[in-house]
Amino acid sequence: MSRKKKKPKPLFNIKIEAYAAEGRSLMHLEDGKVLFVDNAIPGDVIDVVIIKEKTSWAQGKTVRLVEPSPMRIEPFCEHFGICGGCKWQMLPYVQQLIYKQQQVQDQLSRIGQIELPELQPIIGSPRERYYRNKLEFTFSTSRYLNFDEIADKDQKIERVPALGFHAPGLFDKVVEINQCYLMDEPTNALLKVLREYTETNKLPYYDFKAQYGWLRNVVIRVATTGEVLVYVVFHHDEPEMIPLLEHVLQNVPGITSLNYIINGKLNDTTFDLEAINYWGKSWIEEKLENFRFKISAKSFFQTNTYQAEALYWVTREFAGLTGNEVLYDLYCGTGSIGIFCSGAVSKVIGIEVIDEAVKDAYENATLNGLDNCKFFAGDVDKICTDAFFEEHGRPDVIITDPPRAGMTEKLIEQLLKIRAPKVVYVSCNPATQARDLQLLDVAYKITRLQPVDMFPHTHHIENVALLELRND
Repeated sequence: MSRKKKKPKPLFNIKIEAYAAEGRSLMHLEDGKVLFVDNAIPGDVIDVVIIKEKTSWAQGKTVRLVEPSPMRIEPFCEHFGICGGCKWQMLPYVQQLIYKQQQVQDQLSRIGQIELPELQPIIGSPRERYYRNKLEFTFSTSRYLNFDEIADKDQKIERVPALGFHAPGLFDKVVEINQCYLMDEPTNALLKVLREYTETNKLPYYDFKAQYGWLRNVVIRVATTGEVLVYVVFHHDEPEMIPLLEHVLQNVPGITSLNYIINGKLNDTTFDLEAINYWGKSWIEEKLENFRFKISAKSFFQTNTYQAEALYWVTREFAGLTGNEVLYDLYCGTGSIGIFCSGAVSKVIGIEVIDEAVKDAYENATLNGLDNCKFFAGDVDKICTDAFFEEHGRPDVIITDPPRAGMTEKLIEQLLKIRAPKVVYVSCNPATQARDLQLLDVAYKITRLQPVDMFPHTHHIENVALLELRND
């Protein structure tokens, strides 16, 4: 006998009490449980339905905003609440920074449970809009329909193509984007030109469910130097490809590098596919301080160039470099942090798992005339062996900038074994950073903490920690 699925439990006129973390807010229910809610801020009065319930907590979904919080402001984007990005537009930026500071403090204290220095005031982004240097848009045969469109019984619902961002939690639905405030022009101009040309010429968008179609994605990168790189992802080669690329060149101003990728796979990943240069050079140039960086179609680079300098300034200052140190840059990507610190050390050793990123790192070192930087491809925890350190020198300072999952236990064990005098831990996830800091606490004392906001209007936050070897 099958069990009946429980209906979502409704709650009415719930007042949100405080900010939790990861963009969620909370309130306490009468039974003592903590209710976590998305799309609500402290002071809001809302109607919710409980969609998940445990012994001590529950998760709710906002159904209706009954009374807005005094903190609420009018979002500036027409796509707010639909596309899934910029979820905090209803909060003044100053208040966003307060909550992000709180998130770092709470997660380090609650998860780490170790002695911490005072958290330095968060560094806000100099730009609140148009701060990104890379965006990816998706072509889809299935436009995301909003609630009003679905509820309109007089309107026949048909599948309509769209160019924009994937709708949150829906792999095949795309939110049509008319104007995005995340990146400078020619971003919106490119979207308009592509949409009009493809619709006029009836070029087929990709169908994610049926796995057929032609146009898949378009990626645009806009550097602070003014250079612009675009690449279009096609499912297969077609005669219409050249006229489309030519139309983009003629009608979108400022493009300095136009490329394309053929992706006939079932998934959207392109890291293993060749980017073919159609026009211009195959890369653009970005700058941090006086350092230059080549960025190709698939290169990794900090997404907010304007704030990357601040993040790297903090990292370099925490390292306390004197010019004589051997610096290890773990998870180095295209070498940007190591290169940024290269003028204040004797040697930089960078380690990165992606081969192509290591090649880019060497090109960037050459571009800047550096001869004290070496980069190695492979898993950090496998490369960092006693034999490797014997050959390349034991680190005086280690900078580690892992992905959101944090460092592996094997690498942490190796760091405890190496016992470099200083470790600077750059994190995009304070929760996993807190876990790692707790493991490193047996040998290291945390002496400085600095949050840096790279992504305004989102809950994401970076934090830099300085760890110094204990004398006891």
